[in-house]
Amino acid sequence: MSTTLLVVQILNGLQLGVLLFLIAAGLTLVFGVMDFINLAHGVQYMLGAYLAVMFYGLTGSFLAGLVLALLAALAFGLLLEFAVFRHLYDRDHLDQVIATFGVILFLNQGVKLVWGAAPLTLPIPELFSGSVRLMDGLLYPVWRLVVIASGLVAGVLLYGLVAHTRVGMLVRAGATDAPMVSALGVDIRRLFMIVFGFGTMLAGFAGIMVAPILSVEPGMGDTILILAFVVIVIGGIGSIRGAFLAALIVGLVDTLGRSFIVDILRLVMAPSPARTVGPALASMLIYLLMALVLYVRPTGLFPAKGR
Repeated sequence: MSTTLLVVQILNGLQLGVLLFLIAAGLTLVFGVMDFINLAHGVQYMLGAYLAVMFYGLTGSFLAGLVLALLAALAFGLLLEFAVFRHLYDRDHLDQVIATFGVILFLNQGVKLVWGAAPLTLPIPELFSGSVRLMDGLLYPVWRLVVIASGLVAGVLLYGLVAHTRVGMLVRAGATDAPMVSALGVDIRRLFMIVFGFGTMLAGFAGIMVAPILSVEPGMGDTILILAFVVIVIGGIGSIRGAFLAALIVGLVDTLGRSFIVDILRLVMAPSPARTVGPALASMLIYLLMALVLYVRPTGLFPAKGR
């Protein structure tokens, strides 16, 4: 295990962590405020990436494509909330799961019809297309550092919004006791619409930032949605701080586990069994972590107050 590889994988884990936070932040607040399970949140991540590719093609500017894609992701998220989701708030969780799963199928097929099934790519902005020397023998892509920095800045801004503004106070109160907030005269549906809109925009932002790194293709949000739910469970429902810290933990555990689990197992077993057991165990690590957290703290590491 070299120091260079360890540093690279830590940075990759932080990158995955901040992307998971951008997706999980809106999802945990929606679940916390309205007790609404939205399986279709991952498609906002996918749509953000597709919209960025489309607007980049139309404008030729990454910055213009980023801004337009964010606005379009916000508008589309609000449209989904108005047309579909608000009719499900008073239904039970099974109805919400089935309906939002249907939205996933519909939108995955929709992007195939609009953009085709072939993977698309978004060029890295020229300003950030190089690599930076972090240490001897280690060059790391600038864009990946930009992704990490952007996620951290978004996390700080979101925490400031939730912790130090009136809207944030209402969101925190709604995550703790939504019926009481509604009884005090607050339009809880309008509050939810605001939370939902910002949540979809954050998920879209994650898709935009990852589009220059990964292929943009139908269904790309499905796998990361599962990880986002793991983040919510570990961090605690309705907690921005919990989502942030849990996302970093999950990102690091998943990335480092997949990279070094075989080497670690070789310390206690023969190389051949280690190569066999290692990949299977690596894919289970975050779920084992979730089970451990639920055993020790059933409400998560940092649940919203009152939960």
